[in-house]
Amino acid sequence: MKKKAVIFDMDGLMIDSERATFECYKKILAETNRTMSIDFYKSFLGRHRDVCGKILQEEYGEGNDIMEMPKQVHIMLDKVFKEEGVPLKQGLIEILTYLKQNRYKTIVATSSDRERVDTILEQSRLTGYFDGSVCGDEVAKSKPNPEIFLKACDKAGCKPCEAYVLEDSEMGIEAAFAAGIDCIAVPDMKYPEDEYAKKSRWIVGSLHEAMEIIKNES
Repeated sequence: MKKKAVIFDMDGLMIDSERATFECYKKILAETNRTMSIDFYKSFLGRHRDVCGKILQEEYGEGNDIMEMPKQVHIMLDKVFKEEGVPLKQGLIEILTYLKQNRYKTIVATSSDRERVDTILEQSRLTGYFDGSVCGDEVAKSKPNPEIFLKACDKAGCKPCEAYVLEDSEMGIEAAFAAGIDCIAVPDMKYPEDEYAKKSRWIVGSLHEAMEIIKNES
């Protein structure tokens, strides 16, 4: 069946933000003489801010400072983006240009909240490439629940079998699989474990490779 839409995750997929986010967590934790390993940080990938807060509480204990930490990190990170520009992944503009020229619907589906998403898309001059977006504060259940991708299909006016999902995280891969959408995984900081790799139709090294798959499938 010919595909009609491509659904994009944002952080780690379009935006080269995950390593910078990790550094922000380490800076904030260092203020209270706490540390974070990169393996622990990887458990955040693809998850909504509230879920990350709960994971932090389990690791570091209860406290308002812990639950607010993901919000503080995003504020710190977005300040960096404002001052230094939003770092886009290689191949992003090329694949978005190809999709628009070939009349695919394009939707952002991200665990980040609406205000942050709109700001980043505007700062990076990406807004015009997309037909819509679904954000983490607009769904009842975050990834790995499929709700966000099913809503993205509704916005694109297509069935799940008529879409691709581009994702970097295991939680996103799981959500796409549960939604019945073919997933092109483009891993960033973490290559998917076997159980998630099996739920991706393709695993590629770049957005350039993802574009070639879509071209060859069309």
